[in-house]
Amino acid sequence: MAEYIPDYVGTVTKYVFVESPSMTAGELALRAYEASEGVLIKETCFGLQVTGEPESVDRLIEEIRAFDPTHIFVKDRGFPPGDPRRCRANLGGARPGYLGHEREFRLLRYISRGLEELDRREEGDAEPAPPARGKRPLLDIKRLQELIDIEES
Repeated sequence: MAEYIPDYVGTVTKYVFVESPSMTAGELALRAYEASEGVLIKETCFGLQVTGEPESVDRLIEEIRAFDPTHIFVKDRGFPPGDPRRCRANLGGARPGYLGHEREFRLLRYISRGLEELDRREEGDAEPAPPARGKRPLLDIKRLQELIDIEES
């Protein structure tokens, strides 16, 4: 295998997922383009892919997360864009990590709900008690033996 020489030395790539009732990936991309200053932005079906110097990427992400902090999430990308070891142009078919994004994306609404709940609570509020479990009657030993006998016959 040929030696890998990266195209974007000294840069990072992060995924920005948006699962918001008030903002689409396209709207987020427009706002990101306005504040990008030298950061490469690619709109995706789930949000954005942002590549640039670490400080610039972090600054941009801080700005765009401010629009809807409980519905915008960030994840590091393991390989740079166009990396021949992972690029679907070289491998064919869907990018291997896409199915992971799809699964994670389905979970974001639950995380958002939890973050919103934390925001609603006041600083000194006690945590709500978990729902009480109903007390189930214990299984009588005779009934257990009947069930075992029925299964064996």
